[in-house]
Amino acid sequence: MARQKFIFGLRGSKLRAAQIWAVIMPAYVLFGYNNGCAGSLLNLPSWVSQFPRIDTIHTEGAQKTDNSRVQGTVVALYTLGCFFGSLSCIYLGDRLGRIRTIQLGCIVTMIGAILQASSFSLGQLIVGRLVAGLGFGAITATAPNWQSECADASHRGAAVLFEGLFISAGLAVQGWINLGMSFTQGSVSWRFPLALPLVWASLVLAAIWQFPESPRWLLKKGRIDEARAMLSALEDLPEDSAEIREVQEEITLSLEIAGKGRFLDIFRNGEERLFHRTCLAASGQLFQQMGGINALAFYVTTIFETYLGLSLIDARILGASVFTWQTLCSPIGVLTVDRFGRRKLMIFAALGMGSCMAIIAGTSAQTSSKACVAVAGAFIFMFSLFFPTGFLGLTFLYAAEISPLSVRVPITSISTGTAWLFNFIVAEITPVGFATIGWRYYIVYACINFFFILPAVYLFFPETAGRHLEQVDQIFRESRNIFDPVKVARRMPKEATLENSYPQKLSANGKEDVQVEGI
Repeated sequence: MARQKFIFGLRGSKLRAAQIWAVIMPAYVLFGYNNGCAGSLLNLPSWVSQFPRIDTIHTEGAQKTDNSRVQGTVVALYTLGCFFGSLSCIYLGDRLGRIRTIQLGCIVTMIGAILQASSFSLGQLIVGRLVAGLGFGAITATAPNWQSECADASHRGAAVLFEGLFISAGLAVQGWINLGMSFTQGSVSWRFPLALPLVWASLVLAAIWQFPESPRWLLKKGRIDEARAMLSALEDLPEDSAEIREVQEEITLSLEIAGKGRFLDIFRNGEERLFHRTCLAASGQLFQQMGGINALAFYVTTIFETYLGLSLIDARILGASVFTWQTLCSPIGVLTVDRFGRRKLMIFAALGMGSCMAIIAGTSAQTSSKACVAVAGAFIFMFSLFFPTGFLGLTFLYAAEISPLSVRVPITSISTGTAWLFNFIVAEITPVGFATIGWRYYIVYACINFFFILPAVYLFFPETAGRHLEQVDQIFRESRNIFDPVKVARRMPKEATLENSYPQKLSANGKEDVQVEGI
């Protein structure tokens, strides 16, 4: 088979780097941008005038409470669309492949952006947010799989955690753009920010066709020659080299052991402990959302203005600064995830986020004190140090790592759908939470971090750093209950191979006759 060429003829580490900067970066800048954009527009005069049903600035009492509920729903409907978009990949993901699914998601996202930016009624805005969510949900359920399946095991964590850095950058970009547009007059102040996602989605759509499809997906589909060509390009080795054959055989063996995989299999444990893995993947994404980030990200400007008593301009500047600070802190996770591992970063982040929420709660109760307001603001910034270090991109990485190839798409679709579902719930209840219990709302998230997320990660989440995806499968095959994976991972050497636990005989034609023992 002729040597296949990709973008600018790149191969090996340079091709993987181009994958990050040309596709993953604009996709996840779009992620962050969309997550924060609508929440930053809520106080604009033109926005309030165009959509009076979600006006909480010029209303009081019961009308304000009612409008805040509608406002929360309208903002959160984007995430509900993302939830259904993620679940759609259960059907589409393995049929279309990683690249075509991402392309489809970009096209639908662009349609949603056009509908939102051209809205003249609340109904059109709602439809636009749902459509944009449907498209982007498919992207977020697929891109981490594509990236992790193409990444080298020793640097897979850092490569995928770049997603968190780019999400933070997207939040910062929307903060500063919305600050600048707030000085303009008329509907351009909100139409331009809502139209800007067209740029990011177009960049992804234009670049991704020049990159290799996931070799693991190709092998699953029996397209062996194409898979070998992709592995050759990603490893920068000849297609007939021993290293390429070894990787191909390990993936093929993992598929044979796990079987072809059906959607309903993930609701049964069996030898592969698929239901156990599904619960872990979904739990990680639930933790990401319930740690408190979306109580801040969606409404940070409103928090600074309404609940900490700052002026609108100061609130917007601080809101954009929070996300800029989060972007600057994101490399901490990128640089440490493969050195210290996934578990330690999640435990560190949960402890830090819980402490920040407790302090923000105490100081927000004293808004008449300038010192308390300053401390509350400082610990909103501190929260934005801990969150990207342990939970922003890491949960997408972890879900892909613990899912076997045979059912990776259904599991990661459900886990990503879980993230978007709880994102929707938090965005929906946050305006009402602040309106009814005020500063006590932060205590809820402090307790969730201390008494739910922290112990759950310690007890149930095995370490996956430095292992091939097929070796992670082995951790679960050797486990007998929900507590075993952590213990198995501790005692299993990282250089372990599938052959250590599953003796096999190679026939003359190179196929494995797998003899699974002791499962």
